[in-house]
This record gives sequence, C-alpha cells and structure tokens, in this order.
Amino acid sequence: MKELHVIFGTGPLGCSVAEELIKRNKAVRMISRSGQAGVPGVETVAGDALSLEFTRRITDGAAVVYQCAQPAYHRWAEEFPALQASILEGAAANKARLVIADNLYMYGDPNGQPINEESPQNPTSKKGKVRKAMADAALATHQAGRLQVALSRPSHYFGPGYKVTGNMVFKKALSGQAMQFLGRLDQPHSFSYVPDAGRAMAVLGTSEQGWGQVWIPPVQPTLTQLEFAQKIWQSAGQTGKPKVQALSRFMTQLAGLFIPTIRETVEMLYEFEKPYVVDASRFERTFGVKATPMDEAIRLTLEHYRQTVPLKQTA
Repeated sequence: MKELHVIFGTGPLGCSVAEELIKRNKAVRMISRSGQAGVPGVETVAGDALSLEFTRRITDGAAVVYQCAQPAYHRWAEEFPALQASILEGAAANKARLVIADNLYMYGDPNGQPINEESPQNPTSKKGKVRKAMADAALATHQAGRLQVALSRPSHYFGPGYKVTGNMVFKKALSGQAMQFLGRLDQPHSFSYVPDAGRAMAVLGTSEQGWGQVWIPPVQPTLTQLEFAQKIWQSAGQTGKPKVQALSRFMTQLAGLFIPTIRETVEMLYEFEKPYVVDASRFERTFGVKATPMDEAIRLTLEHYRQTVPLKQTA
C-alpha cells in the first residue's frame, strides 16, 4: 500500500508538489474548496481547511501533510493564521509530519544583503509580521514535540499557471506587449521557479534531514529585472529591444485605490526597488538539488501560456 501524502491547496505550487510525489510513488490526496486539481493520478477532495473537524478527518492516515493553501492576499491578517493553525492541528492529531510553504517576508528589508536562513528577521510589513508569527507558532509546535515541521521559503514565483507573473510578464511577451515588472528594472532580483519550489517541498517531505528547520529552496540565477525580461522576450520569439514597463510606487499606489490585491503590494515594494538576492546554497548542499536552468524554466513557462494566448503581431 502506498504511503499517503495530503496536500492543502491546488494552485500551481500544490500541483507541483503533487507531481513530484507521484514520481516518488506516493499516494496523493489534494484538498481545496472546489475539489479540483488537474493533476492525473491524485485523489481530490472538496472541503474547508478552516474546519478543524475536517482537517483531522481528511488527514487521517497521512504520513506527511503539505500546507500550500492561502487566503486572498488582502485577507492574510484576518484569515491566514487560523487557516494554517487548523491544518497544523489536523496533522498533529494524526501524527503526520507537516511541510509548510512559507516565504521571505519575515526577513523584512535586507538593504541589499543576500537573504539566507540565518538572516535577521525584522519584518517591515504587516504581512511579514503575520508570516513570522505563523512560522514561529509552527516551529514552537515542533519544539514541543507535538509534530515534525519543516518550512520552505522560496522567493517570488514564476512558472506554469502562476497568474501574477503569467499575466504581467509571460502572456504579454507572447503577444508582443509591454511586460510589467514592479519597482526598478535595474535592480538584481532572485526569482523562484514554481516547479522547483514544489520539488523542494517533496524533497523535505520524503527526507529525514529537514525537520524542525527553515529552508530556502533553489532559486534562479540572480539577474536584474531587465535582464530577466530580455531573456523572456527573446525566448517568446520576439525581436528587437524588449518592451518593458516598470510599475513605480506611485503607479502601484494609484491602482491600489481600486484593487485590494494591488493595495497590499505597496508595502512589499522594497523587494523590487533595491537588490533582492536570495542564497539557497544550504538546501542545494544538503539535498543535492539544483534549480531548473533558467532558459529551460522560461521556455516551459512560455509553452504553458502559448496554449492560452492569442498571438499578435509585434508593432
């Protein structure tokens, strides 16, 4: 009988985790409100992860649980801590291990210094404080011996199905329109490829080495946002100088007056206005896992969006 692994969240990250676990011959159950996942060979269940009764029942028999679910970006403070606590308690009740999809917000503004697992945690944003409190609570549960926990902290995503960079960058490149990037184009930035983040979570969930610790999974080579845009533009088959639009703080604040998700982005703009360099060498050394080569990651992302974007002639 295959070992059961349960994933909360059926977005691009959760689906990437599922695909990696299937390769490792695990039985995979995916949980979302809709009960739809789009990954062949997995069991899908609809349910409310805020319900402790549900999380206890649905994780019964699981060896490992993966927390990839999250509320709407503008509802983090109100909903995220309770959501993760419910999943954590469900896993603990069934003596399952828990791998959490975290992020880097709790490190705050690194002032151009590379971020690694040992970097000082000085959150400068509301969402960073929420994330730090959630991570601290999870690690405290591990230290108390109630369950084993590991946290994965990738950088900003791009990849198949990830809508933010998909809509702002990759779809626009395919149609010859101006790609949109937050902040400054001349600043170096480390991006994470979603399938790499999913692979890292599967590695943590199937290894004995990572429990009770925070990990930064493999990231793409650090380029300026303009250099990254140039690679995407060329890979999309466009010629000439790439069309790129930098979304300034003023533009983001203005759009945020009407769109709650963008409003929440304003406090995170420091990540795109200065060098934002992420060091994933500890994970790579420990587990022998590297990031997908950037050209391949870009190509696979573009292939995904080529299926959905009507191509236009470049002016």
